[in-house]
Amino acid sequence: MGGTRLRAGLIGLGAMGRNHARVLGLLGGVDLVGVTDPAGGTLADGTPVVPTLDELLALRPDYAVVACPTALHEEVGMTLAAHGVCALIEKPLAHSVVAARRLVDAFEARGLVAAVGHIERFNPALQSLRSRLEAGELGEVFQVVTRRQGPFPHRIADVGVVKDLATHDIDLTGWVTGQEYASVSARTLSKSGRPHEDMVTVTGDLTDGTLVSHLVNWLSPLKERFTAVTGERGCFVADTLTADLTYYANGAVTTEWEALRAFRGVSEGDMIRYATPKREPLLVEHERFRDAVAGTGEPNGIVTLREGLRTVEVAAAVLESAQDRGSVRLPASRRETLPAAAT
Repeated sequence: MGGTRLRAGLIGLGAMGRNHARVLGLLGGVDLVGVTDPAGGTLADGTPVVPTLDELLALRPDYAVVACPTALHEEVGMTLAAHGVCALIEKPLAHSVVAARRLVDAFEARGLVAAVGHIERFNPALQSLRSRLEAGELGEVFQVVTRRQGPFPHRIADVGVVKDLATHDIDLTGWVTGQEYASVSARTLSKSGRPHEDMVTVTGDLTDGTLVSHLVNWLSPLKERFTAVTGERGCFVADTLTADLTYYANGAVTTEWEALRAFRGVSEGDMIRYATPKREPLLVEHERFRDAVAGTGEPNGIVTLREGLRTVEVAAAVLESAQDRGSVRLPASRRETLPAAAT
């Protein structure tokens, strides 16, 4: 590595790339040595913006953040791996399952630290939810429901809503439950005149039988980021826009109404909104990756490329289901269990 401070590069200066540049400029122990973007120039702080990846590599970065369009992730990632440069690759890992597998193999073969930017894992509400599920506060988990909708993001041109947005929900669902997807069934709509889908509904189940449901679109003026996990003791609701986590407990009030007493359902109990520290998820993600590259990070502090590959596989199954209008079963991954939470 380049001395006691790490040298970081950034590839892409779109909307997300500029957020990465801002955070890298604040990150302790890291120097942002250069950015690659066809426009060239310099950042406000004087960081050079070079037009080619070769010119960025000449600045000898220890790691690079890949924030270019998804279609370029494979080519850029393979080049970084070939030059021994660690990488934090924005989600989704790649545009196809084959490309994602090539990236996994390339970085693993060289023993390089690499991660996927599934930023929702670092949202305080979801981190608290994962910890509480691990502690058994909900008991057996029955169902995970997510809704992710809002206006069309004009920055996206190369993928549809499944790869751009639904990959958030696929990853977070597997992560908070510690389970993998067993099957999915999906329907899509394309209403904006673009070649890709604008809306998707997904139902499915996880390997332990937990039911899942995802509603994702960029056709709504309502911006919503909703995750509900229902289990035997109640329901957790996470709002990742506000980073709030609320618990709705099952009630314990008895009833004398015979017809209702015979039905083994639940009633409304206490509601608790938890107070949690609310650090910026992107900053936490960068801190975890920096520490992993430096060799000082906690185990499972990053989203590995192999986890990113699994998300791409599920997204591909969603699109296959929507095209064939049937259910698609997913084979078990090569790893038997998912890692612990990135806390």
